[in-house]
Amino acid sequence: MSHLLIIDDEQSICWGLAKLAESMGHTVSAAASAERGLEAAKILRPDAVVLDVRLPGMDGLTAMRHLRELSGAVPIIVITAFGDLTTAVRAVRQGAFEYLLKPFDLQVARRAIGRALEKSPPENEAGDIAPEKKADYAIVGRSPAMQDVYKQIAAVAHSEACVHLVGESGSGKELAARAIHRYSRRSKGPFVAVNVAALSPSLIESELFGHARGSFTGADTARRGLLEKAHCGTIFLDEIADIPLSLQVKLLRTLEHGEILPVGGESPVTSNFRLISATHQNLRQLVAEGKFRHDLYFRLITFEIEIPPLRRRAEDIPELADHFLDSLSAKNGLPRPCIPAATMAELSRRAWPGNVRELRNALEHALILARGGPIAPEHLPAPMHPAHDASASAEESLAALVRRWAESQLLDPVEEKNLYARFLNIVEPPLFEKTLERYHGQYLPAARRLGIHRTTLKKKINEFSQDEPAA
Repeated sequence: MSHLLIIDDEQSICWGLAKLAESMGHTVSAAASAERGLEAAKILRPDAVVLDVRLPGMDGLTAMRHLRELSGAVPIIVITAFGDLTTAVRAVRQGAFEYLLKPFDLQVARRAIGRALEKSPPENEAGDIAPEKKADYAIVGRSPAMQDVYKQIAAVAHSEACVHLVGESGSGKELAARAIHRYSRRSKGPFVAVNVAALSPSLIESELFGHARGSFTGADTARRGLLEKAHCGTIFLDEIADIPLSLQVKLLRTLEHGEILPVGGESPVTSNFRLISATHQNLRQLVAEGKFRHDLYFRLITFEIEIPPLRRRAEDIPELADHFLDSLSAKNGLPRPCIPAATMAELSRRAWPGNVRELRNALEHALILARGGPIAPEHLPAPMHPAHDASASAEESLAALVRRWAESQLLDPVEEKNLYARFLNIVEPPLFEKTLERYHGQYLPAARRLGIHRTTLKKKINEFSQDEPAA
């Protein structure tokens, strides 16, 4: 039997976790503040701690240091509903055993508590992280999708593993790469960002690996390549899928041995860098098609992070808009405008196929037209119509559409009830009617396919017919 200390000011969280831990055969004590938790830790000597970040008085991350002084390497499971990148990195750096995001599934908490009480946590790493300023390279957003990204960045940043970022164009892959570098042990070294697709096919080898003097016409002097310039730092190769097959084996050798052979050179140059790659293409499919080397692929995806498109984190749009308008107003020498509710609703309902980059450009366009006044919907550029994306499933597209509809309804100043009933009235008729059409009007097989009773399907179809306006 082990003892678990829960420090959280939400009584329901404490109660739920206490019941969970007791069902696992452990004893539990709870505290509603960090100060009370530290007093309890002095007396009880817990075997593991569940610690909230936001607490009245002393915050959870500050309390972690005091808990370490009192209880040594006790496993600490950090929980938060307001996670950002800095919070995740600080928690991991200070030796958090696990980092859970509220609301969390009790089965997830059960596994975390179980592992914490049977394993020793990682050693605490010295040093703390200052809160991240919202600079040009800051990552903005507190949606669950982004908090998961923060957690992964925090986990991998301090390692030397190659990281591969997957995401649509404009979703923020370079920002994630810069964040990994900023929180890594190479942060004082250079960060070299390269868009492989923008390099000339005839000069890509020279750009990456450098060249010796006289190696080709026009090479009057020797030149260091970008891989060498990233020595002791990080190189970010965006659109890495566009590297020619002939150079992929050379890049793999460089990653394996840390040696760069310039074009026309006779001896290799040593360079110690970390590689972060990215692409919006499906590398696994390219490997299957023989367009990308499988050995390089497995070297690159040591740790893979998916950067979600903006349509999957629409709740971040207000925060992103505020962040962009702060920097864009200063850049253009214009007063900081406000965004009325109608404009925010328009921003939230758009598809944003160009993701965060498109949102930023749209806001700059609107800022210039508004000339310091409130940004109205008509100041925004016309929305882009996304091209068909074979990689996006019909379910993802439908979910994105539902999110935009819900956001527009929830931002409407007239608060209508029965939102769920209105939604069903929109989606059920085409679903039921199309299914019935597929089975040539036969209710029994159509109802079986839908997973409902035949009588229910008939009743629904009749209701739809009655709702149709008279001719």
